[in-house]
Amino acid sequence: MASASSETNDIQRAKLSQQELNALTVRHRAFLKRQPGGTRAIFKMRDLSHLDLSGLDLTDADFSGAKLYSARLLGCNLSGADLYGTDLRLANLTGATLRKTDLRGSCLRGAILNEAMMIDADLRDGMLMHMGASGTMSSVNNEAVKLTTEMTCAIMRGTNLSRARVSNAFVMQTDMTDAIMRGAKFIRANLTNSDLTGADLQDADLTGANLSGARLTGAILSGALLEKSQMRNAILVGAILDDAQRRSPELAGAVMAKGFEALARGMPKIAADHASWMDSGGKEGCRADFGGHDLSGFDLHGLNLSAALLQGVTLVKANLSATQLAMADMSLGDLRHINLSNADLRGVNLERATLTGADLRGAKLNPVLIQSGSGHVWRANMHRARLEGANLQQADLRKVNLTDANLSRADLSGADLREAILVGTDLSGARLEGADLTGATGL
Repeated sequence: MASASSETNDIQRAKLSQQELNALTVRHRAFLKRQPGGTRAIFKMRDLSHLDLSGLDLTDADFSGAKLYSARLLGCNLSGADLYGTDLRLANLTGATLRKTDLRGSCLRGAILNEAMMIDADLRDGMLMHMGASGTMSSVNNEAVKLTTEMTCAIMRGTNLSRARVSNAFVMQTDMTDAIMRGAKFIRANLTNSDLTGADLQDADLTGANLSGARLTGAILSGALLEKSQMRNAILVGAILDDAQRRSPELAGAVMAKGFEALARGMPKIAADHASWMDSGGKEGCRADFGGHDLSGFDLHGLNLSAALLQGVTLVKANLSATQLAMADMSLGDLRHINLSNADLRGVNLERATLTGADLRGAKLNPVLIQSGSGHVWRANMHRARLEGANLQQADLRKVNLTDANLSRADLSGADLREAILVGTDLSGARLEGADLTGATGL
């Protein structure tokens, strides 16, 4: 198998200037609007390296076999475009739209695709073809040479790959933090050592995929197919898994959340040592650290765990009502259906935590005053937290950071959201009766 860059690097492509590009895009714009003189942009086998295509609407354009090495395509609309076998190494496609785009056999090594829309994109294998003098395409030497799509070392933070077809692709050491890949097909794809922290892989097909060494902390894998996948040394601490998946033999070599017994101390001793640590300003006792442990169903009601370390903790259906957790780190935790009613969560870090169906009635998530008289405060951080269907009635959410959080179907009745940051927050179906949104940003 080969990639677009390795097999087509020696092919001579006619260089396109920025001026020629601009002229072609003007005619393509007219083509899309069905205006006289409009023609579809054809960049087949052309060299567009280093050119700037940012913000252009190139829907349905033909880039097959083209070279776009280090090109700028920020915010470019490439929906339905033909990028078959295209060389996109180091290209910047931040915020680009690639819905139903044909990217078979393309090379995206080192490309930047942050927040790109790649829904229904086709990233499967292609076939290396040769273009004759007449412009017709034929197989090389009458032999089928498979062209494998490559995304090695690409940066794809927050990219939406829902229902994309990525089977057999090379996706090694790729940053896919917070990527949305619901229903995507990664059959036999190589994702070794990739970062999928907080990624949404719900209902994805990972059959035969290699995820060895991949980081899946806080990732959603509910409904994903894992048969014959390789998970050796994959980090699944805090990942959302179905019960059947947890029993899957494919997870035998993965790094999973540790049981409570691994702490080697009973809860009363941990709580007492943490209290001493708090009272002495860190000089005595020991800070409570539950990071990466599974405490599902535990009753921690009323304990003082302020500033405790709970990153990647699993607390499914646990009782932490009235618990003191001010400035605690609960990021990337699996907190589904947790009871945090009336808990002190001032200044807490819940970034990328999953709190689906959680009870946060009356919880305090307002800021902590860092220094008396200075006015400096420490906000509660719920960036990208998942709070679908959570109950936040009468919760104090003043100045909380809810950027890109999911609050769909959440109950925020009577909640105090004054000066809250709601940029990109999903409030679809949320109840907001009596909520105070004075000074909130992002609405």
